[in-house]
Amino acid sequence: MSFSFQPYKQHYRDNLKLAIPVVISQLGHTLVHLSDSIIVGHFAGTISLAAVSLVNSVFVVAMVMGLGIAYGITPLIAQNNGKGEYTDCGRLLSNSIFINLLFSVILFLVIYFGAGNVLSLLKQSPEVLKQAKPFLLLLSVSIIPLMLFTTFKQFAEGLGFTRQAMMISIWGNVINICLGIIFVKGLFGIKPMGISGVGYSTLIDRTIMAIVMGIYVFRSKNFKPYLKEFSLSYINLKRCRQIINIGAPVSLQYTFEVSAFSAAAIIVGQIGAVEQAAHQVGINLASLTYMMASGVSSAAAIKSGNFFGGKSFGELRASALASYHIVLAFMTVTALIFVLANQWLPWIVTSDVSVINIASKLLIIAAFFQLFDGAQVVGLGILRGMGDVNVPTLITLLAYWVIGLPLGYLLGITLDMGAEGVWYGLVAGLGIASVLLYMRFTATTKKHIEDYIFNDTLKI
Repeated sequence: MSFSFQPYKQHYRDNLKLAIPVVISQLGHTLVHLSDSIIVGHFAGTISLAAVSLVNSVFVVAMVMGLGIAYGITPLIAQNNGKGEYTDCGRLLSNSIFINLLFSVILFLVIYFGAGNVLSLLKQSPEVLKQAKPFLLLLSVSIIPLMLFTTFKQFAEGLGFTRQAMMISIWGNVINICLGIIFVKGLFGIKPMGISGVGYSTLIDRTIMAIVMGIYVFRSKNFKPYLKEFSLSYINLKRCRQIINIGAPVSLQYTFEVSAFSAAAIIVGQIGAVEQAAHQVGINLASLTYMMASGVSSAAAIKSGNFFGGKSFGELRASALASYHIVLAFMTVTALIFVLANQWLPWIVTSDVSVINIASKLLIIAAFFQLFDGAQVVGLGILRGMGDVNVPTLITLLAYWVIGLPLGYLLGITLDMGAEGVWYGLVAGLGIASVLLYMRFTATTKKHIEDYIFNDTLKI
């Protein structure tokens, strides 16, 4: 038995060329929350860091719900581009803007009024809750410009233009960090705002990013052939349904996974504020590698959509396997970093020794789930590119909410293993998701190839 990487070399180059800007752009979402945690952890203290953890654990669920809906346009754009149906892309953008703005307003109302009341019922520290609620308001408003930015970003990326969103994300994070420090510490005559300071900086950052990304899409000559029939008044039920039929299951996929981690933060919060802060440190660092893998997944979805639209199923399978190779290689490296630097990495976020001691143990567990996390998110991207979203949604529900989270509660709370026990349950959920999604990918692509060969044979 032998294996050769030769058939995948061109796909490695093509996928990485597309993926690297997407990876950097995807990191922007996580870096916003990481920079908030770093600023608060060093300048506002452990209780404030626990409040950031609590709010982020709620907000990130709504954020990925919104992003999932916004991602519904990308495979459709990629497929239409692969077929040469360019004007349909502009029509899809019109409907996507309408859907995402409407959904973002609904999410704002649900986050602030719904989650704000729920937080009081979750047995969290009163000191943490007091600081959490003002921060929650500011973060919930920021979902509106974030969704608008993502709409334009996914449209551009579906057509293979990925560098611009990357550059906007980089500068957006620079603005967020600078304003966060100024507002939290109270520099240049501004009154110190504490945890609310990072809320204001995030809102301003996301508003600027949405405006700049929109200007780029509408003014760039790259998109003129695609926007010939774009109109904000062109709202079509059929196209809205197309976007939602992909976006809604994708939203659920991300929601099932991320909400499991958010529920884990709430479970850990029942153990104590120090453990909750340590969980936030570990999740922030693990989220960086996840978002990098998510960038590879987004590129895989675009390539899969192009090949699927052109009925090049053999190339689709080869490109998808190349994406698997890339993400597994990358996540192996990050797993080694987590193991070798587990004592030092938490210092990036906090200087509280008790928090660092727990976080360093959680990073060892995070190292174990790196490969699983990378494999499952790439599997979701590949299947999304082919329009296969319903079965993967059921897989994520089973893996995280039927197996992973209940097991984490059993180990962490019932068997008194603490935060580490909760994380062991998350590892189990990620492992099951990665295996089942790979099996789904293998079965689906083989079926498409066999059907295509069979139909060609009939024509002969």
